[in-house]
Amino acid sequence: MLGAAPLSAQSLLPPGSSALTVPPPPPPPPPKIEVPVVPKMDDLPRQNHVPQARPSFSDRITTCLQDGAAAGLGPNERAAYSRACANR
Repeated sequence: MLGAAPLSAQSLLPPGSSALTVPPPPPPPPPKIEVPVVPKMDDLPRQNHVPQARPSFSDRITTCLQDGAAAGLGPNERAAYSRACANR
């Protein structure tokens, strides 16, 4: 009877493994499958119109100075043009 006890403890391990092997991690959960929303024939498409942020004053001045130079304005005319343009 004493000789049978060690044999039964060893029979719990699968063949080819040892007591020091770590069991594999559990499998990941299955992916969540969702049905896509199908648009209806009578619905109009919804669009989110977000107004663009206004560029900084420095960026507006730079753009206006470049536009004035491209239009052939002189330095004094460019200064007046860029002030009026950037404050719009």
